[in-house]
Parts: sequence; structure tokens; C-alpha cells
Amino acid sequence: MKESKDIMAIRIKALRKQKNLSQEQLADLLGLQKSAIAKYENGRVINIKRSTIAQMAKIFNCSPSYIMGWNENKTNDQNQSYYFNPETSKIAQEIYDNKELSLLFDAARDAEPEDLQTVHSMLMALKRKEKGE
Repeated sequence: MKESKDIMAIRIKALRKQKNLSQEQLADLLGLQKSAIAKYENGRVINIKRSTIAQMAKIFNCSPSYIMGWNENKTNDQNQSYYFNPETSKIAQEIYDNKELSLLFDAARDAEPEDLQTVHSMLMALKRKEKGE
């Protein structure tokens, strides 16, 4: 998913500059080291914590999906989603929002809603099995 990683790096840097923040200032706001911000902006980190992405979204006044490169619009406008199908986008967001599933999930943007729903159902069944339910 190199393309998304590159977009994320570019967006973090651009959003930081739009807010007139230095790397050090952004790092302080996020409780991180300046070197972490430099790595994010250089695309050397692929798995930024969800909580950090959420904090950045608040600081930059945009959606987490915009920062991640999944959405072309800074808000959660479904018409500008990374996914071609709005229903697919909704299911993908549900998976992303579920911290147990998000680490396991990487969808193609042309996925059909039925396919994504199948993946979602399978992942939920695996989680239930893991918990002994």
C-alpha cells in the first residue's frame, strides 16, 4: 500500500505547514518526539497508531481518512471517499473504527459491498472464536 503511505506523508507535512506548526510543535501536541514527525513526513513509518491519527485529525480539523490518503476530501464526505461504492466505504469505516479488526484489514478501492461484508463477517467470527463465544 505504498501509494497510501506516500499520500499520508505528503498530507501530514502539508497540514502541519498550513497550521504554521514546526515538527517540534506538532510532536509536542501529540506527545511524540520530533523525529517521529520527521519519519511520518518522510514516509518511513507505515503503521501510525490510530490514536495518533485521531489526534492529528483534531489538530488539523480534518478526517482521519483524509490523513491516511483514503479520502480526497478533508471531511467525511461519502461522495469523495477512497472507495468507489458508498456502501463499501461505510463498511470499511466500520472495520476501521473497530480497533480489533482494523489491524487485520486492507481493502481494495473497487471492492463490492458484498465482498467487504463477507470479510467483515469472517473477521468478526474469528474474533468471537478467539474469545470463546
